[in-house]
Amino acid sequence: MYYVELNNGVVIPQLGIGGFAQSKDAIRQALEMRYRLIDTAAQYGNEAEVGEAIRESRVKREDIFLTTKLWTEDIRQGRTYEAFQESLERLQTDYIDLYLIHWPAEGYDKAWKVMEGLYREGKIRAIGVSNFHVCHLDKIRETAEVMPAVNQIESHPRFCNQELIDYCMRKGIAVEAWCPLGGAGSRLLQDGTLAKLADKYGKTAAQVVIRWHIQRGVIVFPKTAHRERMESNMGVFDFALSDEDMALVGEMDRGKRIGADPEDFGF
Repeated sequence: MYYVELNNGVVIPQLGIGGFAQSKDAIRQALEMRYRLIDTAAQYGNEAEVGEAIRESRVKREDIFLTTKLWTEDIRQGRTYEAFQESLERLQTDYIDLYLIHWPAEGYDKAWKVMEGLYREGKIRAIGVSNFHVCHLDKIRETAEVMPAVNQIESHPRFCNQELIDYCMRKGIAVEAWCPLGGAGSRLLQDGTLAKLADKYGKTAAQVVIRWHIQRGVIVFPKTAHRERMESNMGVFDFALSDEDMALVGEMDRGKRIGADPEDFGF
């Protein structure tokens, strides 16, 4: 397993499990299979199941890196503190490893100040954002006393988002990729380029893409509830893509998002 050191010294696994629409059994199975990074969110509606999976597992809480997120309506309503406490209760934990602003909804700069307070109180080990463009990050940085440790963004071979990744890394902000394998229905993993690379390295197309993210320094957490895919996704630490093959995957970029644009989202 590889790790990334955040700008406050906290260390996060570079590969984890995505919690969107995941059941308690799937999360517990991932923990049994050596996954230690779990990404969820209040909006996913399964924080309670994630908390139960952690409690029922044999893994110590301090060995798990748990991420959850502040939803847009809580930002707009000025409920950052209350929403955080509700997440703690659902997750059955007394601290969060990484707490993110889910989208840059109106009032996110005020929400950040509340999160800074929770961070200082030791209730959060690191704070960050999700789906933030450069303009949003710059607004945070104007008044922040604690700089964002992470920006979680859409990134996959058909939407590399490399310019934003490069900006974040220059500023000491670690990058996490959601939808790292292109999303359901995209057929990304059937792409001919990935098929050739998979054959070359004796790996699956998914493993090639995960390895591409890792070599870019990006943190990834593919979502799957299938044991064999969880196991396969872990098999990315015994090979490396050449510079030429890294470039080949990057050349698949079409600049087309699967998810909403952070400049124009309707939720």
